[in-house]
Formats: sequence, C-alpha cells, structure tokens
Amino acid sequence: MDSEERNIKIISPFLSKRGIMEVIMTTDLDIDLVKKGKVRETYKIDDNLLMVATDRLSAFDVVFNEGIPYKGTVLTMLSKFWFGKTKEIIENHLISMDIPDNLPAYLKGRSMIVKETVPLKAECVVRGYITGSGWKEYQKSGSVCGIKLPEGLRNGSKLEEPIFTPSTKAETGHDENISFEKMIEIVGKDAAEEARTKSIELYKFARDYAESRGLVLADTKFEFGFLGDKLILIDEIFTPDSSRYWVKEEYDKGELLSLDKQYVRDFLEKTAWDKNPPPPALPEDVIKKTSERYLKSYEMLTGRSILEDIKSFKD
Repeated sequence: MDSEERNIKIISPFLSKRGIMEVIMTTDLDIDLVKKGKVRETYKIDDNLLMVATDRLSAFDVVFNEGIPYKGTVLTMLSKFWFGKTKEIIENHLISMDIPDNLPAYLKGRSMIVKETVPLKAECVVRGYITGSGWKEYQKSGSVCGIKLPEGLRNGSKLEEPIFTPSTKAETGHDENISFEKMIEIVGKDAAEEARTKSIELYKFARDYAESRGLVLADTKFEFGFLGDKLILIDEIFTPDSSRYWVKEEYDKGELLSLDKQYVRDFLEKTAWDKNPPPPALPEDVIKKTSERYLKSYEMLTGRSILEDIKSFKD
C-alpha cells in the first residue's frame, strides 16, 4: 500500500459526511476595513477589531484563487479553543465570538471580536522537530537561524529542546528567518526575551496536549502585540495555518503525515511553479483533501464535530 492510499484511509471521507458549506473568499462589510491580509480581513468595530478568517489559502506567501471549504471556520474555532486553554500562560486578544446582529450571518464561527494592539514587528517561531525551511537550512549549514544543531538529524527528527527561530513580518513577499540577535535589534531586548520565553512555554504546553490527542506538533508560529505596555498573544494560535501537525501513529512508523496545508505545499513542490504570483490552479482533489485535513485536525484536537460547534453559533 503506497503512502497516498494510506493517507486516504486515515483521513476518509469527511466532506461527503458533512456536505460543503459556502466558501467565503472575501468580505465586503459596511464598516471600516483596517487590513486585508492573506487570509484574514480586519475591521474596526467600536473600540475593538472584528477579525474575519476567510477560506483563502496562502502557500509560500502567495494567495491562491481557490478557497478551502471550512478553512476559515477551523482557524477561528481552533484559535478560540487554544486561547481558552492557554490564557493562564499569557493574556490574549479574544473578547467575544458573538457577532453583532446587523452583520451577515456567514461571519458567525469564522470571526472574533478582539482587542486592538500594536503588533510586535517579528513572528515568533518555535520548532520542536526539524523539518520544512529549518530542515533545508540545516542541510546547508548544520544550524537554524544561527542555532547550531547536532549532526545526523533527519527530516522530522525531534530536537532535544525546542528552539526559538524568529522571522520578519513581511506585508508582501516572503518572510525571512532571522537570528534572535537580529530580533532584538528590531523589537528591543525586553520584548524579544519575553516573546521567546512565552513562545517556548506555549509550544511545550500544546505539544504535550496534542500528543495526548494523537498528534505531533512539529512547529508553530505566534504573533504578539502590545496592549499598552503589556505583551499579549494575538492573531491565531496552533491552527493548521500557523502550525505543522503530524499524525503520531504514522510518525512512529517513520511517516510525516501532515494535517495542515503541507499537503498543498507538497503538491506545489512537484510542479514547475516558481513560487511567485500568479499561482497555479489547485486541482479539485487537492482542495478536497486539504479541507479534510483541516477538519481532521480540529476533530482530533477538540474531540468534537466542527458542524456541531458551528451550529451553536448559528442557532
């Protein structure tokens, strides 16, 4: 049995059981638009922000023309789940999942009202396993973001201790890995050290929880913002967009079976695309299997059906 056949048996078949909900590629609300990101659209609402997760897909920092069913809802509902679990570690920006009655019903379940902050000008990445761009860098230099790693690691090897590998926050184009020293130059010593400490603490907490649910949390990224003088957690947390999840049962057999958008990245790596706009079209089967992975990650982590959780917001 080849890898893809085993993937199908493990993931099978979510969308046929649930039907397809409407795919939301963009919003056009009659309130002030603050920012339109690769996936999220943020509006001003009273003294706070309304953050809406669309079903757009970004890979290699390029936004694709096809949406992924359920994606925005999974991102939002998983963030809510994790914000609740980690609020004792650090304060976060979530205020409410309740959307004002004068706004469209499709926003429910994919939107959060959040505190407005001044974002930290760096992304905070924690790696507990060597893979992805870290693996490519390690193969060339034996290190990741200036951190020397042991010899003989393989793609997917678990690190003795998680490492903090920040990156730039590019409004357009590609983020770039930077050293911790460079992060200090950008955001200041105190903020960099606090962000590093909290990032590693958050990662270890989620890594252990995910393992108890049959998943390996290989790496993740966080965004922080200042609420006055206080650094808090913002944006999303431990979602299939911000994190790399592997099925533990398969990892223990030596296979890196991802429940995130790595499936799309793997497809794209086999094409002739140069990773610059415009992106190639995504085949229907890639869209379907990517959606299935997002749904599976939600159900494994929460133990609940996404449809039941969505229904609670729409009743």
